[in-house]
Amino acid sequence: MLKIAYHPIYNHPLPEGHRFPMIKYELLPQQLMHEGTCTEDNFFEPEIPNDKYIVAVHEPEYFYDLLNIKIPPKEARKIGFPLTEDLVERERIIADGTMKGCHFALETGIAMNIAGGTHHAYTGRGEAFCMLNDQAIGARYLQAQGLAKKILILDLDVHQGNGTAQIFKEDPSVFTFSMHGANNYPFKKEKSDLDIALKKGTGNTEYLTILEETLPTLLERHRPDFIFYLCGVDIIESDKLGTLSLTIAGCMQRDLFVLETCKKLQIPVQCSMGGGYSPDIKTIVEAHANTFRLAQKLYF
Repeated sequence: MLKIAYHPIYNHPLPEGHRFPMIKYELLPQQLMHEGTCTEDNFFEPEIPNDKYIVAVHEPEYFYDLLNIKIPPKEARKIGFPLTEDLVERERIIADGTMKGCHFALETGIAMNIAGGTHHAYTGRGEAFCMLNDQAIGARYLQAQGLAKKILILDLDVHQGNGTAQIFKEDPSVFTFSMHGANNYPFKKEKSDLDIALKKGTGNTEYLTILEETLPTLLERHRPDFIFYLCGVDIIESDKLGTLSLTIAGCMQRDLFVLETCKKLQIPVQCSMGGGYSPDIKTIVEAHANTFRLAQKLYF
């Protein structure tokens, strides 16, 4: 059975007019159950994890300042959220969803997190709606438990995974691959193990050709035991914060290729949803829902 991390705190409200569309986290599971893709049994509720798994990635001083809402104002502004205890709790629970999802992925081949993909969180600071890097925490957790040695973080959000790149920049056991918009935030990029920066307006054909030429070779060369897939839907043409021009069908084809490849090679994959900022919330939910539909169809 496909297992999906979801907690009501994912829907935590932000001040009116805030551009981050938190409502998608409430609507997505509703849509999946309404259409019959999932039932309540598919969802599990993550909890507050042991702090030791978080400080295995993030600097303790930063983490405890975050817990106590003592992040300096200049650094807090980079995060973009008005920091509250509930939002920090939300971030910790998201990380637990990704860690627990790793076990389900090892059992069945795949697991999902309705939220996550917080790839702008560095070891010692947060940025752009990201405070704790859930997939980095998941990677360290797997290694600490002796469940994986070589890991690939496949980041196909429209924004470069700058925090993830910084966290693992000197660690050959975790390969970071980011394919993103060249003109998108962050404007000062970090160096991933492999970065592919795409020109503004890149559409379905060029995007998919590059991905299909790159990923199999990468997997053959590095042979990871586990993959974390950040499947942001901010690559579609209607996205307010993206510079690429894929259609919803093109985005689904991206997910199909990635998941088919993982399944064919029998590499477990944990998926975190990442970004999606189209003006119409229906577009965001539909694009994300496709990933879950494909997971069900391919694996179960």
